[in-house]
Amino acid sequence: MDAVHAKHGVPSQLRQCHVAFAGDYVIEGHVPMDAIARLLKEKPPVVGLVVEGMPIGSPGMDGPKLQHYEVLTFDRQGRTSVYARK
Repeated sequence: MDAVHAKHGVPSQLRQCHVAFAGDYVIEGHVPMDAIARLLKEKPPVVGLVVEGMPIGSPGMDGPKLQHYEVLTFDRQGRTSVYARK
């Protein structure tokens, strides 16, 4: 996975256990589909989106008590910005 992450410009501190690609963007972690759809519509100048960790309530992470979490954009230098709050 490290080779895939490196090839696509994912900074080491943002690498998650799941990686996907949507258009020209990298999707790291448990990113919800509405955030991906917004990304593809708006086309911001970023490498992709990341949800750090495995928050309960994010896609694939069902549980009894939902956690609030952030969807972040990121660039090749590892700079992030909040894209959505869930």
